[in-house]
Amino acid sequence: MINVDFNDQQNEVEISQEMFSLLEKVVKTAAELEGYSGGEVSVAFVSNQQIKELNKKYRDKNEATDVLSFPIDQDILGDIIISAQRAAVQAEEYGHSLKRELAYLTVHGMLHLFGYDHHGQEEKDEMRQKEERVLTELDISRD
Repeated sequence: MINVDFNDQQNEVEISQEMFSLLEKVVKTAAELEGYSGGEVSVAFVSNQQIKELNKKYRDKNEATDVLSFPIDQDILGDIIISAQRAAVQAEEYGHSLKRELAYLTVHGMLHLFGYDHHGQEEKDEMRQKEERVLTELDISRD
């Protein structure tokens, strides 16, 4: 069984207990579809400033991003860091709910923990297909 730990370190966007429950299902579904039956995942919600600092430190990119993933090993799959502020803005830009955006960023982060990337179009397409599969499985639509 996958163990999911949430850590809300920001004050800009309210994240409900219901949202944490949904995102836990997202993590577990993504893991199950990739053949993982155990491990631990930490999901932290941070401000744009916090994610910008992490992005600079670990990726040498001096800008805020929406999600970062830090794989660890098979027992502790890793950490997913999500900018709640950026997620709220993107949800509005894309015309869908914050629920959809946070679920998308969570599954995107999970796929990075599993070793997927999106440098080329083929890799990007594969990730999109896997993301949509998880979201569809949980009936999380773009509305």
